[in-house]
Amino acid sequence: MGSAAPLILSMENVPVKNSVGKPTISVVGAGRLGSALALALAGSGHQILALVTRHHSKDNNLSSRIGSSTLRLTATELDQLPQSDVILISTPDDAIWETAVNLSKLTRDSQNATVLHTSGAFSSTLLAPLAELGYHTGSIHPLVSVSDPANGPDRLRGAFYCVEGDEVAVRIGRGLVEALGGNSFSIPGDRKALYHAAAVMSSGHVTALFDIALEMLGLCGLSNAEATKILLPLLQSAVSNLESSSPAQALTGTFARGDLRTADEHIAALQGEQLRDARSAYKLLGKRSLEITKRRGLDPVALDHLRKALDQIDE
Repeated sequence: MGSAAPLILSMENVPVKNSVGKPTISVVGAGRLGSALALALAGSGHQILALVTRHHSKDNNLSSRIGSSTLRLTATELDQLPQSDVILISTPDDAIWETAVNLSKLTRDSQNATVLHTSGAFSSTLLAPLAELGYHTGSIHPLVSVSDPANGPDRLRGAFYCVEGDEVAVRIGRGLVEALGGNSFSIPGDRKALYHAAAVMSSGHVTALFDIALEMLGLCGLSNAEATKILLPLLQSAVSNLESSSPAQALTGTFARGDLRTADEHIAALQGEQLRDARSAYKLLGKRSLEITKRRGLDPVALDHLRKALDQIDE
C-alpha cells in the first residue's frame, strides 16, 4: 500500500482558464461515467471535442445533448483524436495503462495538455507513458454512483471529487470540479486503493447488503418490488441519521439496545444453506455494531453476551 503518509484534505477549488476560456476536453471511454461527465461538462460551458467509445454510439439523444460538433470515434480511430487541453480517460481500470500507451504514440503537443483518468483505485502513475512525454497527469474521481448517463450529470454536479496528480493536473482537475459546482479533496497517490475500498464499502457493498435483505424478505413472502418499497425508507432514515450524528449516535436497533433475546431469535431464523450470505453478513456487521455501541457505554455484560452469541453463528 505504500508509506503511511498523512491524509491531505483540501476543499478549495482553483479556477482554470486558458487563453480562450474554459479548457477543451476529449473523453476516451465514453461509457456511463464518461458520457455523464461529458454531458455535465458540456452543460457547464466546456467544449467537448471528441468522445471515444468501443463502438459507434447509437444514442443520438445523448450525442445531441453533448454537442453536434463533437467527434464520435471508436477505439480503433484514436489517431483522429483532436488536440485537446484535457483528455479524460474513463475506460475500465484494467484498460487505463493500455490507453495511456496508445495515446503516447500519437503526435500531439504534450507540453500544454493534461490527461486525467477517472479511476478511484489507482493513482496517476498509471499514466506514466504520457508523463514521460511531458503531459501533466492526474486523476479525478467523483464520489457518486452513476448507473445511467442521462441522469448522471445531476449527480455529478455538487459532488465530492478526489483529485490527485502533479501540481498542474491537480489545478486543472479542481477547475473542472469547480465548473460542476463540486468540492475537491486530495489524498496521497499511494492511498488511492484504500480510499476507493472505503467508497465501495459505503456504496457498492451497501447495495449488496440491500440485496441480501431483499432475499430475506423474499423468504417472508414479499416480492422484490414490495420489499424494496418497504426497506428504502428505512435505509434513507439511517442515512439521514448519519447526516446529523456520529455512527455511535446514529446506530439504532437490536445491537444499539443490547437486546440479546432478539439477537438470538435473529440467529435462529438465519439458519439454513439459503441464508448463508445473510448469516455471514449478520455476524460480521453485528460485531462491528457492538464496537460502535461500546463507544456510547452499553453495559459490558450485555456486550459480552451478544458477542458470544455472534461467535456461535456457523457461517
